[in-house]
Amino acid sequence: MAERRYPLLPGKRRRRIVWPRPRRRQVIALAVLALVATLAALLLLRPAPRVDPAVALRDAGTAYRIGNYSAARNHALAALAGAPGSRPAMLLLARAYLRLGDGVAAEGALSRARALRIAPADIAGLRAQARFLQSDWQGAIDTAALAPAGDGEAIRARARAAAMQGDSGTAAQALVGLLARTPGDAAAWTDLGRIRLDAGEIAAAGDAAARAQRLAPGDPVALALQAEIVRTRYGPIAALPWFEAALDRDAYYHPALIEYAATLGEVGRNADMLDASRRALAARPGSPQAFYLQAVLAARAGRGELARDLLQRAGDGIGALPGAALLGGGLDFARGQTERAIGTWRQLAADQPMNVAVRRLFGAALLRSGDAQGALDQLQPIALRDDADGYTLTLVARAFEATGDRIAAARYLDRAATGAHGGPVAFASDDDVAALLADARAAPRDPNYLLGVIRAQLGRRDTAGAIARARGLAVASPGAPAAQTALGDALAVGGRFAEAAQAYARAASLAFDEPTMLRLVDAWGRAGRPREAAAALSLYLGQNPQSLSGRRILGHWQVRNGETDTAIETLEGVRRMAGNRDAALLADLALAYAAGGEDADGAVARSYGRAAYRLAPMNAGVCDAYAVALAAAGDLAGARQLAAKAVALAPGDAAIAADARRIAA
Repeated sequence: MAERRYPLLPGKRRRRIVWPRPRRRQVIALAVLALVATLAALLLLRPAPRVDPAVALRDAGTAYRIGNYSAARNHALAALAGAPGSRPAMLLLARAYLRLGDGVAAEGALSRARALRIAPADIAGLRAQARFLQSDWQGAIDTAALAPAGDGEAIRARARAAAMQGDSGTAAQALVGLLARTPGDAAAWTDLGRIRLDAGEIAAAGDAAARAQRLAPGDPVALALQAEIVRTRYGPIAALPWFEAALDRDAYYHPALIEYAATLGEVGRNADMLDASRRALAARPGSPQAFYLQAVLAARAGRGELARDLLQRAGDGIGALPGAALLGGGLDFARGQTERAIGTWRQLAADQPMNVAVRRLFGAALLRSGDAQGALDQLQPIALRDDADGYTLTLVARAFEATGDRIAAARYLDRAATGAHGGPVAFASDDDVAALLADARAAPRDPNYLLGVIRAQLGRRDTAGAIARARGLAVASPGAPAAQTALGDALAVGGRFAEAAQAYARAASLAFDEPTMLRLVDAWGRAGRPREAAAALSLYLGQNPQSLSGRRILGHWQVRNGETDTAIETLEGVRRMAGNRDAALLADLALAYAAGGEDADGAVARSYGRAAYRLAPMNAGVCDAYAVALAAAGDLAGARQLAAKAVALAPGDAAIAADARRIAA
């Protein structure tokens, strides 16, 4: 047969492909790999060794007793895999789920327990606990009523549910009665500590948590509660070892992982916060709290879309949390979805009517949407305060412009140009004192009513009566920081700042949060005790290094003390986080850059001084700072004009007068 030719390759034959022969070593290597793969497949496909249900149940009981509830759950599941009809294993599984805080899983285990012919009354207390963990307060109370009299689980569930419905006094009494009969019940002591912590009785909560910890030294539930109390009293850094101790006992204890992650975020350890939130998701896949914490991290990093996606994955239930509502609304507002932000913030503002930050955001959103009157309803109570900030005053002015009231708008714009001219004060109360007293007498176990009476008395200038009532409340509730703070506020309004500082110090020993720190530092400063004020601020910043308010005060003091380099570092850090809308912060930066002597940076100082002056041109301190900055930049003529304006605005300020003399020389 003639040789076939290819039309595109005339005169050439097709080449034959010759594959190289494998070498002997390659053949051996391939054989070894095939053998290893075969063995691995055999190991993977080999059926798991049969677990002895009795051994698994014994291991579950041991893990439960030492506080490793995750291991107890796993061993109980293994026991049930080998013996599905084991009542002890099913009950132990339900108890482990309850200790882990998983009410849905516990309810499922208890439903299967009923199928094993366990009497409903015998597990009614456990079912009540499961209902409580699912936020079904009334269901927990109703189910607890089916348990035998004296059932500890039922009493604990009913007490916790009653506390969540607002009756913490009755709840605490029920647990105290239970503990009188069973003083060694660590779980009851833990529940009592939780109720008292939520009610603001910090000292009593600490005592109960300490008792629970002594009775059950390794219980992660008690350790996590102690961690939360320590965080409230002393700060987040002090609380971290307690959370870590709880997680050393049970590395996948979800409630501790969530609180641990949040605490890490408070101190700025964002990478560790992310790691803890991932561990929480491993412990409980789909955890709404873990997704929320990751959304917070994404928002901090400026990744709004990722934060929104994580919040959506958290589900609708997380939206009831104030922090989640604030974050979700902020993400919507930043995207221009104003109506969605309003819908999110409306309920939050109703629930927290004295939260200035929430009202400011809600009012801004209402104004942007065109509801000027709604914005005024939210913002005017803040603007009427002596400590109103320039941003709020400007928003109120724009709202009055939108309603056509240009006279009121001009008045608030003038105040915005001047800046705040007073210290923090409480919101005035529109309620009648007599009516509030009647409410307080009708609920003698709830001190919140008395706090309302004190606030109303201060609003009506009855300072002496408010001090007397607040002193009585502080004596009656020595372990409640709110009572000590109320006394401090009343004394501060009366001008008795040294006494107020002592009351605030007692409140700080119970709950050293940012509002208490600000009150304490301000009171010691007004009392002429700068050393005590500095000590309080230093103690707070040692536990809360991320606090913008604390760092802002520290930077201001550093400027006044001539610590130029450290002041610049502190204040620039605050500015990067807070933005460029704080006139006082920009003025301090201008002073810091201008005060370096030969190393002064006049150009930067002038830039900051100009920015501050644009925000508050009628503020004496801002005018003074701008004058000093212009002098450092070599513009003595402009500096003298502004120095004269500052003196005219604050003729009695010795520091401003001294700066004016130095510039005029």
